[in-house]
Amino acid sequence: MADRAFRRGMSTPVALMLLMFFVMAGMMLAMVVGMFCTAEGWTDATKRNGILWLTVFQDLLMFILPAAVLAIVVWKRPLAGLYMDKAPSWNAVAVVIAMQVVGLPLMNWIVDWNNGVVFPDAVERVLRSMEDVAAVQTRTLLTTDTLWQMLAGVLVIGFLAALSEEMLFRGAILGRWLDDKVNCHVAIWAVAVLFSAIHMQFYGFVPRMLLGAWLGYLLVWTRSLWVPVLAHALNNSIVVVAWWLDGKGFVDGDAIDRIGVPQAGQFPLLATLSLVATLAVIAYSLHHVKQSPEDKL
Repeated sequence: MADRAFRRGMSTPVALMLLMFFVMAGMMLAMVVGMFCTAEGWTDATKRNGILWLTVFQDLLMFILPAAVLAIVVWKRPLAGLYMDKAPSWNAVAVVIAMQVVGLPLMNWIVDWNNGVVFPDAVERVLRSMEDVAAVQTRTLLTTDTLWQMLAGVLVIGFLAALSEEMLFRGAILGRWLDDKVNCHVAIWAVAVLFSAIHMQFYGFVPRMLLGAWLGYLLVWTRSLWVPVLAHALNNSIVVVAWWLDGKGFVDGDAIDRIGVPQAGQFPLLATLSLVATLAVIAYSLHHVKQSPEDKL
């Protein structure tokens, strides 16, 4: 990355320790809010609204606020420090949409593979119980009756969650490491691993890590945080809309999730074709989306 002269003199370890302090403080505040947002005895609709509001507070307190504070402390131009001062190009937008379409079968196959990973019994019981708790909360959050509830889900789960997580992981953490001339690939994949691990859902660890890496490369190539925000929001919003359409009987959500997943013993042909198409989109991005020739990727 080019030397960004607007950074202040704070060292990266100190900056990241400050960031983690604010993340932990935000987490504790969010836990307090959570006790009021998910009270026992509530109806499903009330509990859903509570979880939705809890998600808003988590995004604000754990991700957006820490990233904003770090940006103000570390960079003289906070928006530029977080790469939020540049609008995405139409070319980048097209790449994001194309990747979402052509990569679906491959990602479904990876999700299915990751979900089938077997751990030792004691470890698997713990991981499965964590996964079940997350699944219940996700199901409550995504189960909606009206169009307005679905749109609220798109706003919170789609856009706000994408914005908040990208501000923290790609804008603040990855941006700071890249300022220090850390190798692009090392920084991107390290942040991708952290991004996946913090979700505490290890049966979706690999696909979420791959998504995080793609978002990181989009930031490096385009110099705009809004590109990974768009990709992240599109990925999340499709899940919200598909869940609502499935509940209304318009589509079969399970069928969508099985696109690219072969039956037992079959060759994953569609997933393989999706891999080829995905690599083609990446190659196109390197030639037509990447902004600066000085990054040797």
